Amino acid sequence: MQAKTAKRHRPLRFIEVLAALMVLALVAIISPASASPLDQAMDKVYTVRSADAEDRFLGSAFLWVDGTVAVTNAHVVGQAEEVRLIDRHGAETTAMVIARDPVRDVAVISLPTATQGLQLAPQAPRLGDEVFALGAPLGIEFTLTEGRISTLARQTDIAVPMLMLQHDAAVNPGSSGGPLVDVDGRLLGMNSQIADGSRMFVGIAYAIPTAELQRVVTGLVDETLPAFPTLGLTVRPVDRQVAEALGTDAQGLLIDAVAPGSLSEAAGLKPGDIITQASGTTLTAPGAFAFAVEASIADGAATLTILRAGQSQTLTLALAEREETGLRTREISRAPATVASYSLAALGLTLDPQGIVTALTDNSPALLAGVAKGDRILAINGAPQDLSTYELTAPALLLLEAPGGATRHIRLDPWHAPEGVRPVGGANVLDPDVVVF
Repeated sequence: MQAKTAKRHRPLRFIEVLAALMVLALVAIISPASASPLDQAMDKVYTVRSADAEDRFLGSAFLWVDGTVAVTNAHVVGQAEEVRLIDRHGAETTAMVIARDPVRDVAVISLPTATQGLQLAPQAPRLGDEVFALGAPLGIEFTLTEGRISTLARQTDIAVPMLMLQHDAAVNPGSSGGPLVDVDGRLLGMNSQIADGSRMFVGIAYAIPTAELQRVVTGLVDETLPAFPTLGLTVRPVDRQVAEALGTDAQGLLIDAVAPGSLSEAAGLKPGDIITQASGTTLTAPGAFAFAVEASIADGAATLTILRAGQSQTLTLALAEREETGLRTREISRAPATVASYSLAALGLTLDPQGIVTALTDNSPALLAGVAKGDRILAINGAPQDLSTYELTAPALLLLEAPGGATRHIRLDPWHAPEGVRPVGGANVLDPDVVVF
């Protein structure tokens, strides 16, 4: 009797097991696997495009910690009042740029609804930590690259009071404004620069660390962050060669020029002066001047010690901006919209008789559009042209042939030329050339 009962229950158990397996299979098919921390972080990244008819790709951005705003670089949005933000799922919103700091290179974009933003890493990164850069390098949207922290505090521009994270996760034009995160998708900084002014990644990239971002973003939103003043001062570091020529120590800043009507002129500074101290800080490193000025903004003035004709003097540099000076943050040169036409030479292109580009100026709209030395211009707007006399009266499509024979098209619009990558000299050292404050 027991044996028969056992036989009677075996088919039932088999059916139950089979049904359970089918349920598990359906759950696996219908329910996606939980996203990884990096995948979740990518959901909080945006590509940034212009909100006008040009529909230009501008760079990257990300959802800030409090979930109410997006953050990007000031050089990404430029002077735009509105931009379009697009997430990885294709959701798009037109948002207003509510604040920007062109010196510290941070911009804040409002969002119509609040949501959960990226979370801050619980501690600052250490040398050698694994990091991930999220963004749209070269316009390739929602790309992740991996690298390591190679320096924790690098001042890349002596005119900017900021220490950057240096890392080797690949970033390229378009990565600017994207987040740098750890393996758990937590925010470490914002990718902002490529080393040495190169247009492409050379193994060294810089990100604004979260400690600086918190201070700047909060200050911009609350309107409590004082603007870094325009001093009207052009200087160069006193390196060994300059020091030897002037018979002084190799430290401080040698003044090349003082702008008329500027704060520096009002303070009594003159070309040839050497600034050796600022508000008690000895300028053993040229980048210390920017930090000393920033620390003195709250006081409204900085006390400068200078050498003039070998004699030490003390001057007071007022740091309050004066509207009557007409000073403004310098912008990258652009072709004004009032220009009706451009020759190729006027666009910074030098061509040989065969139409091969032999030289381009550094600020050429053609260079920023993708023309390279050695390219040959085969056609403009689909037809061969007399390049010596050709005038652009509207954006044009150029057919180019690279030295190896490969051909490609680029769109050249000198009226809306992109800003390109902000140059940073010296790779992982301070630029010894002239600096404008």
